[in-house]
Amino acid sequence: MRKIILVAAFAAVAACSQPEAPAEEATTEEAAAPTFDAAADGGVPYGNFKVTLADGTVQTEEVREDGTFTSTSASGEVETGTWVQKGNQYCTTLDAEGAVERCHTESIDENGVWVSVDPEGQTVTVERVEG
Repeated sequence: MRKIILVAAFAAVAACSQPEAPAEEATTEEAAAPTFDAAADGGVPYGNFKVTLADGTVQTEEVREDGTFTSTSASGEVETGTWVQKGNQYCTTLDAEGAVERCHTESIDENGVWVSVDPEGQTVTVERVEG
């Protein structure tokens, strides 16, 4: 009986002294690059964009991979905030106090033009630009 208890005690100690899984495995998953839904044009949802409003006014948007953006109007007014792509929805939240998330539905129309419609129904066209 003593031998059985002694063997069981050794087995329990041996089981408890097993090395833990390397911490490297856990950090590999955490360090994986973030994934994004594609933009309406099939590309990544970040980059530099020319946005043309219905009245022909043009603004530029620098949408960064880190989830932030800067929008510059034709008059030079600058707005900053955060963004997220949710399927065909490009959602932004301005840095202004009290700002709420606004999602714009994006698609490619029958003429092959990238269009974005805001929550109020205003439509703009979007073009990806270099640099």
